[in-house]
Amino acid sequence: MHVPVARVAPLLFALVLARADEGKWTPRQILQFEPATLRQMGLRLPLSRLWDPARGTGLLAATLSTGGCSGGFVTATGLFLTNHHCLFGIIQEHSRPGRDLITDGFLARTPDEELRGKSARITVPHRFTDVTGDIAAAASAARNDLGRERAIQVREKQLIAACEQTPGMRCQVAAFDGGLEYVLIESIELTDIRLVYAPPRAIGEFGGEPDNFRWPRHTGDFAMGRAYKDGKPYRPEFFFPISRAGVAPGDFVMVLGYPGRTMRSMTAGEMANERDFRFTLRESLYGEWIRLLEETTTSSPEGAIRVAAVLKTLNNSHTNAMGQLAGLARGRIIEKQQASDAAVVAWARGKNQWNDALRAKSELDRLAGERRSVATRDFLFQAMRPGPIALRHATTLVRLAAERAKSDADRDSEYQARQWPGLRNTLEREQTSFYRPADQALFAAWLARARALAPSERISAVDAYTGDAAALYTGTRVTDLAERMKMFDETPEQLHARHDPLLEFAFALDRDLRAWQAETSAYDGAVASLRPLWRRVVIAHAGKPVAPDANSTLRVSLAHVKGYVPRDGVQYLPFTTLAGMIEKNTGADPFAVPPMILEAARRVDARAVTLDFLSDADTTGGNSGSPVVNGRGELVGLNFDRVWENVANDFGYNPEIARNISVDIRFFLWLLRDVQHADTLLKELGQ
Repeated sequence: MHVPVARVAPLLFALVLARADEGKWTPRQILQFEPATLRQMGLRLPLSRLWDPARGTGLLAATLSTGGCSGGFVTATGLFLTNHHCLFGIIQEHSRPGRDLITDGFLARTPDEELRGKSARITVPHRFTDVTGDIAAAASAARNDLGRERAIQVREKQLIAACEQTPGMRCQVAAFDGGLEYVLIESIELTDIRLVYAPPRAIGEFGGEPDNFRWPRHTGDFAMGRAYKDGKPYRPEFFFPISRAGVAPGDFVMVLGYPGRTMRSMTAGEMANERDFRFTLRESLYGEWIRLLEETTTSSPEGAIRVAAVLKTLNNSHTNAMGQLAGLARGRIIEKQQASDAAVVAWARGKNQWNDALRAKSELDRLAGERRSVATRDFLFQAMRPGPIALRHATTLVRLAAERAKSDADRDSEYQARQWPGLRNTLEREQTSFYRPADQALFAAWLARARALAPSERISAVDAYTGDAAALYTGTRVTDLAERMKMFDETPEQLHARHDPLLEFAFALDRDLRAWQAETSAYDGAVASLRPLWRRVVIAHAGKPVAPDANSTLRVSLAHVKGYVPRDGVQYLPFTTLAGMIEKNTGADPFAVPPMILEAARRVDARAVTLDFLSDADTTGGNSGSPVVNGRGELVGLNFDRVWENVANDFGYNPEIARNISVDIRFFLWLLRDVQHADTLLKELGQ
C-alpha cells in the first residue's frame, strides 16, 4: 500500500536543539528532531508513531484537508472534526427560510439524516516523494523565465497524471520556498462528505467580527462531518482519540494541518508589495463589498441566507488584512527584514560560493520593483475569485470551452479533465449563494475600480465595454442554473452564438487574463531560479534549521499552552470559560447566548467548563480546523484563529505574541452531552 519515502533533500539538515516552537515543520523534518528534545518538550509518542518513514504514513495522516481548512478524523467510522466556518458551505447549502440551519444549527441523530455537500471534498495524505531533481532537470533546458515556468508546469502535469492512474488518488507537486525543494504529494480524495453536526450560529460564531482575531474569545467554532467511500463510511487507518482531560497551562500540544501561505522567505522589497497592494487593497475593496452585501440584503431574509457564506469569507479576509497592516506597522517587520537582508548580504559578500546568491537577491529586488507598476491591476484579477459569482462563472465557462479543445496535457492545469467534475459541481452548488442585487453590486464596484486604473494597468475588455453592470446582468443567462449547466459542455462557437452580453464580456476579458497569466508565469519562472539561490545563503547564515514557508501541505507546529502580555500592564490568561460567554451575553447578535446554553449553564459551574485556550503554535490561514493534540496524540481542541497582535505572524514569528486560539474539546463534549443530548453520537465518539 505504501512505499518508502524518498530521500530527504539536502536542505533539511538535522534539527538538533532547534527552536522548535518557530516553524511549520514537514513530517520528514519532525523525524529529524532529537527524540530527547521532543520528550523534554512533552511528546510521549515514539516518533515512528507520528510518521513512519518506511511506510510514508503515521498518526499525522489522520489530519485531513478540506481544500482551504484542516480537520482530523476522530473515529474509525469516518467522523471528522473541523471548524464551524469550514463546513459553513454545506450548512448554507441546506438552509432556506423556514429551515435556517445557519441560525439554528443541525444534528443528525441517524446516518440517514446526514446532509451531503454537493461540492464538498476532503483529501487524506497517502505518500510523499521528493521530485526536486526531476523538476530541476526539466527547468534546466528552458531558454527564458517563461519557458522555465512552462517546463516546470509540463513536468508537474506529467508527474500528476502518472500518480493519478491509481483510482481515487488526488496528486499535486508542491514547491517549497519558491523551488528549493519539490515534493509529489499523493492523497486519497473523498467526495462524499456529509454534515453530521453544527452548533447554532450564535455558538459557532459567538462574538462575530468584533471578537474576530481577538482574545479573550468565547467561540464554539466546531462542526462535525462524516466521509463516505462507495456509499459506506470511510474507514481511516488512523484517527485521533478524544481526550476527556483536556489541557492545563504549560501543557505540550501539536497543531497539525495545512497552513496556506506565509511570506517569510520574501525579501523586504517583496514584503512591501504585499503590504502596499495585497493587504491595503483587500482592506479597501473587501470593505466596500461587505457594505454592499449588507445593504442589498437588509430587507431580504432569502438574500441574507444566500450571501451568508460569501459575506463570512469576506469579513474574515477583511479583518485579517487590517490585522496584517497593523501588525506590520507595530512590529516594524519590513524594516527588520531589511536589516536581516542586509546582514545576510554583508556576511556573504566576499565569499565566492555565494556570488550567485547575491546576484539573485539583487534580481529579486528588481523584479519586486517592476511588479509594483501593475500591482493594482493584478489584485483586481485575483479578487475575481472571491468576488462576483456571475463574473466568475462566465469566465470559467469561456476558459473551459477553449481549453477543452486542447489535449489534456496542453490545457491550463485548472481546466484539465481531472478538474471538470469539481468545476461542474461548483457551478451548480454556487447557485444557492447567488442573489442578483448583491452580486450585481459587487460587479459594479469591481468595474468602477477597473475603470480607474492607471494608464500602465489598463484592462482592454473594461475599456471596450461602455455599459454598466445592470445591462450585463439583465441580458445574461449565465445566472440561470439550467442554462449555465448547458453552457458547461458548449464550444466557444456555441457560446458566441448565444449573443449573451456577460459571456461576450468574459471572452474579451479572457484575453486580458491570459496575458496577465503569461506575465505571472514569466515572473514565477524567474523566482523559481532565483529564490532557491537566495534561500540557501539565508539558511547558511542562520546556522540553524529554517522551516519552509507554508504552502498548503501537511505541517506540524509544536507548542505549549500559555497566555501572553499584549501591552504594558495587561496579561492574558490562557483559558476562557462558559462563564465568560455568559458575561458577554447582551441578547443581541453577535453576543446573544442561545437560551439552551443559558438553561444548561444553570446546572453546572460555568467557570469549570473550559471554552477556548491559547498556545504559542506557529499557525496561519489554512490551519482553521487543525486538530490540536497532546503529547499522547489525543485530540484536545481545534485551532480556529490567531490573536490580533499575531496576525502579521505570516511575515515573521515573534515568540512574545505568537498565540493561536483553539476551541477546547471539553466544551464540545459538554455541548453534545448536556445541551444536545446526542447520546448516540457520543457513544460513537467513545465518550
